[in-house]
Amino acid sequence: MDTPVIDFHAHLGNWGRHAMRGDLERYVEIMDRAGIDKACVNCIFLGDARAANDVVAEFVAKRPDRFIPVAFVTPHYPNETISELERAFSQLGMKYLKIYPDYFRKPNDDPAYFPIYEWLNEHGLAVMSHPSYPFDRPGTTVKGKFSALSERFPNVKWVLAHAGGSGNTETLEAARDLPNVYLETCGSTAPFGAIEKGVRIAGVDRMLFGTDMALLDARHALGKVVTADISHADKRQILGLNAIELLGLDK
Repeated sequence: MDTPVIDFHAHLGNWGRHAMRGDLERYVEIMDRAGIDKACVNCIFLGDARAANDVVAEFVAKRPDRFIPVAFVTPHYPNETISELERAFSQLGMKYLKIYPDYFRKPNDDPAYFPIYEWLNEHGLAVMSHPSYPFDRPGTTVKGKFSALSERFPNVKWVLAHAGGSGNTETLEAARDLPNVYLETCGSTAPFGAIEKGVRIAGVDRMLFGTDMALLDARHALGKVVTADISHADKRQILGLNAIELLGLDK
């Protein structure tokens, strides 16, 4: 591929039930086999956000040519959240934020997250989360949720994990109709033609390649895009150029 391939969604940390370990050389081996140049790595498997962000920073420092650091915070500790965001981005060089409401058991449009979003809004940064949750309020739609969030926090870039490869029409239409919603492509399952459908409905400029490494096989995630019935230019955008633009990376 004649553009950098950037994995927007990769995990660090020890998660025993998936036999996952933070082995740097193993990550590099996986990336080399799949043809991935850089991976955005987060650590959501520790309850202590400071410790999680330190894991990421120490890992990335060993191979900054291959890894991009992603921050994590949780509303469990509201008195520490903003100071940790400031540390993560200003001192540790994080490029965007990952949240995981599954731990908090409140959806990502709950007011508990608003101080986090307010800080991101002031700095024009991106946050990635799942588009919907089993504990969303009854009647919640993806478009309705992110329309309200986008109106309240217009400078935040909302990246919906797994949504670009889901083939879910409602989620794709949300990205099409809202100016700051993006779709990341990884997932353990994907209907045939999901990438093509995402490009057709949401637009190629809203699609970001991701793998869920090391939870899932990166080769499968890459294959969905490489073999999709879309133009070479579209593949370049999804695999790297969109991430470069969104995160302000060097080409």
